[in-house]
Amino acid sequence: MLTPVAATASNASAIKEPTPAPTASSSIIDDGFDGLAAETVKYGSHHRQSMDVWWTTDGENRPGIFLIHGGWWSSGDKKYMREITRSYAELGYTVFNLNYRLSGDAAWPAQRTDALAAIAVARKHAARWSFDPRNYVLVGFSAGGHIAAAVGTYGNGVSGLKGVVGLSPIISPLRAYADGDKSPDPNKRRLRTAAIKVAGGCAPRGKCSRIWASMEVAWHASPKDAPMLTLHSKDEFVPPVQSQLLQRMLGQVGVPVNVVTVPGINHSSPLYREPGVAERVQAWIAERIG
Repeated sequence: MLTPVAATASNASAIKEPTPAPTASSSIIDDGFDGLAAETVKYGSHHRQSMDVWWTTDGENRPGIFLIHGGWWSSGDKKYMREITRSYAELGYTVFNLNYRLSGDAAWPAQRTDALAAIAVARKHAARWSFDPRNYVLVGFSAGGHIAAAVGTYGNGVSGLKGVVGLSPIISPLRAYADGDKSPDPNKRRLRTAAIKVAGGCAPRGKCSRIWASMEVAWHASPKDAPMLTLHSKDEFVPPVQSQLLQRMLGQVGVPVNVVTVPGINHSSPLYREPGVAERVQAWIAERIG
């Protein structure tokens, strides 16, 4: 059975971008797994600033995995990541399954700010969740892959972050904007529109150019950034060339990026469910954090 944990509240470490001070309050999720506990935690004042935390109750500090859902930056929810969350918790990790403000709630960089705020709360309350704050990875899907990768190249390294995994990550919203212009592929056109929306509703020029530059993951490569593993289907609407750009830029500063391409068109979670993909991701994570 899940172990109840008393709710607490405290300020998390300051984030470099303005956001309400994250707080930790909780409600218990009763899922009935022996030896596992889970709760929903608020890390900010907005209703989307919450995460589900799953951990093993044996008192041993575990490496952490932060999961970030996709959905065009404008939709999606952590509830759709429940099975993946459970699978990593059963492998012995402490798992943080994030919601974040969507593009209809706030423009970029709110989504990256939320991920950083959630990490700050997790690290501050590490003992509560048997979490080793010096040893964790991020795993993001599609737009969530963009957020995860953007955290991975934020500043010159994020404390404790050992790696980033992206499933169909949108590494370059600028590339998506260009690819979606007059494309016959409806998904590429939709992604262009979604990128404009998360940028605050404007195209990458003039006063909006700085926002678009902030969204370009590869432009922020630094020597202490986290190594990355990205996976794409060969013919999906977020093509492997997006990650190959990141591979070149991070490679120039000595940070390894492994880009894996599989046949087909599956994107994001369907790609993760392709035979062998989840196992490959799990093996890479185990190499990074044990």
